[in-house]
Amino acid sequence: MSHTGTLILIMAIAVLAPLLAYGLGRWLPVPLVIFEILLGILIGPDVLGWAHRDAVIDGISELGLAMLIFLAGYEIEFGKVRGDTLKRSVWSWLIALVLGLALGTLLGNLGQDGSFSKGVFIGTALTSTALGTVLPVLRDSGDLGGRFGTVMMAFGSVGEFGPIIAMALLLSGRSAWQSTALLAAFAVLTAAAVFWALRPKPPWFSTIIAKTLHTSGQFAVRLVVLTLALMLGASQLLGLDVLLGAFAAGLITRLVLGGAAPDSSAEILAKVEAMGFGFLVPVFFVVTGIEFDLRALLDGGRALILLPVFLALFVVVRGLPVYALAPRDLDRRDRTALMLFSSTALPLIVAITTIGLDDKVLNSSEAAALVGAGMVSVLTFPLLALKCRAGSGEMPKLSRVEAESW
Repeated sequence: MSHTGTLILIMAIAVLAPLLAYGLGRWLPVPLVIFEILLGILIGPDVLGWAHRDAVIDGISELGLAMLIFLAGYEIEFGKVRGDTLKRSVWSWLIALVLGLALGTLLGNLGQDGSFSKGVFIGTALTSTALGTVLPVLRDSGDLGGRFGTVMMAFGSVGEFGPIIAMALLLSGRSAWQSTALLAAFAVLTAAAVFWALRPKPPWFSTIIAKTLHTSGQFAVRLVVLTLALMLGASQLLGLDVLLGAFAAGLITRLVLGGAAPDSSAEILAKVEAMGFGFLVPVFFVVTGIEFDLRALLDGGRALILLPVFLALFVVVRGLPVYALAPRDLDRRDRTALMLFSSTALPLIVAITTIGLDDKVLNSSEAAALVGAGMVSVLTFPLLALKCRAGSGEMPKLSRVEAESW
């Protein structure tokens, strides 16, 4: 099938997936991303064989990955990520990174093509947290606005930012000091952009945002896209992973819109999310399903064994350090819920395995096992965490907010 036919199939899935999620959600809440990946597997070469990759589809998918990480960076609320809770979340992730690298290298070397790079890919995937998947669950349950939600925001933010930094440092192919120097250079560029974002803007800046918000000019949206392109270009110029640039662009954009157009920032974000979650991000997840090696997972070999192993390691590597270092004012049930929410992982796993496959470091069976374990974690861990929270003392009553796309 041509890329036009494949794109039509992908967009048909993008329309069908939320219908299925809505219909099934009355009995069992299943994140939208699960349907996108599963339907991608269905039309892919291992099942119906209707859709295949090509340069055009891959290009759109890469844009979807960049937009996904951009929106993950935008989600971080700096006012809620600070103090002792931030310190605990950083230390818990660093412990998880050490455990993840050790266990990832061990698992990688059990195969015939083991390497340190493979251990880094597996290890960093084990330390990630699907904050974008967890936040809508917490919003719907009314937990996001209280103490538990604040703690989860801190631990989840580090769980999204940490793996991206680790990959930039450990997978560049350079020496440690060279990687650190380049990362420092990127940090300086990002700091300069943040400084500009925090400075008061001239009156015309907010005026043109307001005047073009509902016209074909769309100055704010175009500025967001330019910021993303500039940060992607800066990371690529310095030889760093583009995920780092996309994440930094999300952080900067939140500061710019919050300072220059606080009254319009929510509407601008809605437009950017419409572009991302309405087109680019679904393409990325459906293409992930198309590329998913279902045969490797179901042939009874190593991949099928690795899936439950990876699922358990999400809790051991990411969850246990979170449980141990959770703030002391959380009771046992809340700490268990925090552990399960923090162990929920999928979007970053998909991103990391996609890069690992493109770089020919991970093989298809390992990538399939990691993504499969991530899908199971998204389906089970949040539900178990909510059951733990149901017995907790703090259950703030907030209005129900409609779940976000992923």
